[in-house]
Amino acid sequence: MTEQFQDYVEQILAHWQEPQRKGAVTIINKYGLPQEATASRLIWYRNGPWKQTIVHRDSVPHHFPTTHPDFLEQTIDYKTPLGRFDEIAMYDGSVYPDRTKGEVSAVCDKEAMNFLSLNLFHDIVVGKRSVQEARCFYAQTAANFLFHQISSPYVEKFLFPQQVNTADPDVRFF
Repeated sequence: MTEQFQDYVEQILAHWQEPQRKGAVTIINKYGLPQEATASRLIWYRNGPWKQTIVHRDSVPHHFPTTHPDFLEQTIDYKTPLGRFDEIAMYDGSVYPDRTKGEVSAVCDKEAMNFLSLNLFHDIVVGKRSVQEARCFYAQTAANFLFHQISSPYVEKFLFPQQVNTADPDVRFF
């Protein structure tokens, strides 16, 4: 079955554009074959530090900090304080907190940039950085990593403890 599934995934990827195909192969090489595969997405559950990883066939153009396609969505459990949602929206439109599920997702084209996005998201949430400071740090760190091969702990792993029991189903109104 695994060989058949691998053939199926390869058939799917044959119809994807090059950036998404290369991104998917990078994730497959790191985490193995996805648990789910459709014509439009590959999905992994509990891969590495991630609750979920999705490589989307269709990308969304994103211009921060430089133009790139967003197609690699990665999610963790995280309880975002209600008072921080506006700041997160101002920080990066490709970082999505979900209050009810108790999750936050980052979407970019590289896993390292998703680590960077979420580490800076956390810095904003805990008050370590302002939105503007986080955006400036993101731009500088991304440029160093992408253009000069200079790494940072911010692009390598999470710099904050994993959270559990983060869902917020809200309260009944009636």
